[in-house]
Amino acid sequence: MTTETIPLELSADHRTAMHEIYRHLHSHPELSMQETETADFILKALTDLGIEAYLCGGTGVVGVLRNGEGPVVGFRADTDGLPMLEDTGLDFASRARGTLADGTDVPVMHGCGHDTHITAALTAARLLTEGTETWAGTVVFIFQPGEETAAGAKAMVEDGIWDKAPKPEVIYGQHVWPGLAGTVNISRGTAMAMADSWKITVQGRQAHGSQPDQSIDPIVLGAHMVVRIQTIVAREVHPMKSAVVTIGTFHAGLKENIIPDTAEFSVNVRTFDPEVREVVLGSLRRIIKAEADASGAPAPAIEEISSFPQCYNDPDTTDALIKEFHLTLGEGSVNEVPPVMGSEDFGLFATAIGVPSVYWMFGAYAQERLDADTPLPGNHSPYFAPDLEPTLTTGVRAAMTAILSKVAR
Repeated sequence: MTTETIPLELSADHRTAMHEIYRHLHSHPELSMQETETADFILKALTDLGIEAYLCGGTGVVGVLRNGEGPVVGFRADTDGLPMLEDTGLDFASRARGTLADGTDVPVMHGCGHDTHITAALTAARLLTEGTETWAGTVVFIFQPGEETAAGAKAMVEDGIWDKAPKPEVIYGQHVWPGLAGTVNISRGTAMAMADSWKITVQGRQAHGSQPDQSIDPIVLGAHMVVRIQTIVAREVHPMKSAVVTIGTFHAGLKENIIPDTAEFSVNVRTFDPEVREVVLGSLRRIIKAEADASGAPAPAIEEISSFPQCYNDPDTTDALIKEFHLTLGEGSVNEVPPVMGSEDFGLFATAIGVPSVYWMFGAYAQERLDADTPLPGNHSPYFAPDLEPTLTTGVRAAMTAILSKVAR
């Protein structure tokens, strides 16, 4: 592949259309696994380009672009928004609302930048359909719902994505992040952490506050669990290994003079190493059970909220892609970085069929904003608003570079 054979340049018409797509998607986010309007928008965009497209995994969309004999490449973009109120001040800011699984009405925002991912993938699809003379093979576009909940990739795999679509020899994916627009960050090997989230319901015995001897206090019991859990990383994980254990919520009781019968807290675990993951999760179960036993309480209920697989960049495939990024984005625009503790379910698409995958980040903010004294909002902030350019163009160029590294003539 050479830069002369790659249709990477975006015309003024391309950019106008791309910005319109982005503004529409940003204004119309939907919650995880509820992305019905988003799926309809993507289906129409793909079919208007003459690309075979269909639903998969509920609100996921698969687009299959065939252009003769040649390699098969997968490219994934996630599509869900977050339950948060946008406060960016943009004239196209989201005013959307959604309903959580428990019936709660919430505001919805593309606070993680998935709208940029969809936009880049749809624009890349357009460029590929307009430049068929430069490449040969098949590109499978995966528009995945429910990334925020780790439900979407699993749903698409279980719905038989690889029984319906051609199996790729490699799968690529990308994510916007609050770095320098025009650059990409990429890791060899482990790129992102595994993540496990649990809800623990501590069982106690209710009593009046004046009769604590009649109770099994789930708040005190839960507090002991929370404190003891904090020793796992400090005392049970090897010093040269990494793990993060976070207690994100703790709820109990309705009145100050009533000892409740239950308490509930949630825990999030992030690890890079599968063996460390087993150590931490095993220790969690042991501590939760042992503290309950020590208080004479019934066994707590442990419910899995989500489980993100490891996001692993095949080293050889990554090395090859880095070389191509240097050609198309420029030597100074490619940063080789260590893995991050964030999590992704992207890797499940590749591991399901035993092929390599590569995942990278592209920056969201222009240099002048990074140079300012004001801290810039990151992903999952109500203020997160990537600069349209060169952010979107970089996302398109990176996507095209990866795809065409395999299928260019």
